Amino acid sequence: MSEVRDLPEALAEPVARVRAGWMSLLFFANIALWLGVYAPIQVLLPKQAEILDAADKEAVFSLVTGVGAVVALIANPVVGLLSDRTCHARGRRHPWTAAGAVIAAAGLLVLAFAPNVAVMVLGWCLVQAGLNGMLAMLVSAIADRVPVPQRAQVGGLVGIAQMLGTVLGAVVVVVMLDLAGLPLGYAVCAAIVLAGAAAFVLRTPDARLPVAYRPSARTRDVLANLWISPREHPDFAWAWGCHFMIGLGNAFGTLYLLFFLKDAVHYEDPDTGLLIMMGLYGAALVVGALVAGHFSDKSGRRKPYVLAASAVMAVAALLLVVWQNWTAALAASPLLGVGFGAYMAVALAMLTQVLPAAQDRAKDLGVINIANSLPQVVAPMLTAPILAYLGGYPSLFAASALSTVIAAVLVTRVKTVS
Repeated sequence: MSEVRDLPEALAEPVARVRAGWMSLLFFANIALWLGVYAPIQVLLPKQAEILDAADKEAVFSLVTGVGAVVALIANPVVGLLSDRTCHARGRRHPWTAAGAVIAAAGLLVLAFAPNVAVMVLGWCLVQAGLNGMLAMLVSAIADRVPVPQRAQVGGLVGIAQMLGTVLGAVVVVVMLDLAGLPLGYAVCAAIVLAGAAAFVLRTPDARLPVAYRPSARTRDVLANLWISPREHPDFAWAWGCHFMIGLGNAFGTLYLLFFLKDAVHYEDPDTGLLIMMGLYGAALVVGALVAGHFSDKSGRRKPYVLAASAVMAVAALLLVVWQNWTAALAASPLLGVGFGAYMAVALAMLTQVLPAAQDRAKDLGVINIANSLPQVVAPMLTAPILAYLGGYPSLFAASALSTVIAAVLVTRVKTVS
């Protein structure tokens, strides 16, 4: 017990409940981050792909998002690993949060004036590298600062922030497109990312890691540390698999919504239709996240809420398998929202409870965050043949439903979290 008590603040298990001010700053930083991710993915990148190559817009969009997602796969655990070894006076997380925001903002400005697909790919890679480094730090803040009995509540706020970032991003860029086109849309996204990161970095504490506790920096040890053995840490592996399948199902269901509304539903104003769907999705997500977060923390249980959320998301996808029309889209949106909100609230709590070691929190959470990014690589690769050869949008939404069902099966294998 003395060894546990002697751990520095940076490595000790948090016990003091975080206050509303800290949660608010984390909330706004996450809104900024997710706005920087989803405003381009949902609106700006598809529009830009159509401008650069109208005849092959889906392929261009898939190329850009796929390559960017590969960068995200690398950035998340690498930045996490580096932060675990950082002994800066400002702390081990904040310097990387600030750097990630600056890199992402630079990438958004590159996209604003990209003259061709190659520069578009470069810009999006910078955005993904910066925002995924920032994401690794913001998720690590939960494990660093939030005690276990409060984590579903904070996880719920993070889920709501992701939704609000998505919805606000769509609203902001649609307005900016009407005013001044793509460059202003990207520039506003860059400014919001910088503002959210700056507020969190400048106004919240970040414990300094003493040099004596810094993990080995030998290349061999660092590379070996990136691997987390499923045999030695099975719960980590099962939870990672569940998170990946939820992410894959969500990617199948949302990445091509603008094209779905335009090409399958034939909605007369796809941009406005997307805003309506996201509004319904967002309102339901808030309800799901707050309710599931409250009752999960109160009961101390996580898995029943993951199972229920997976079932609701599967039903939402199946509605669009059966009907590709505006009415079905309106019904599916709030179902997907309430399910994803409930899942995000509880998943972050569960995932932080299966981490192998406090010394490697950010790196391990970076490995978990690969489950957020990898579907962006896999989904575009699978979506193109599904749409072209395997039945179109009904098959795509069936794949979404199947993915969430598999996630429910995987979470039942986690043993150390109830």
